[in-house]
Amino acid sequence: MPKVTIDYDKCTFCQTCVSTCPMGVYEVEGDKVVPVQEDQCIVCRACEASCPVEAITIEE
Repeated sequence: MPKVTIDYDKCTFCQTCVSTCPMGVYEVEGDKVVPVQEDQCIVCRACEASCPVEAITIEE
């Protein structure tokens, strides 16, 4: 299963990952985005590519 990591020191809460992910891996919880359905990740890396501050890492 892929491991999705968000570096919250870099994250600006733009929510681009939420709108970009085709599988709905991310959800907004309070004032942060959380990868709540990592088991649904298809490792397309759209979130990594679209994150403007490179705060997301996907490990296979």
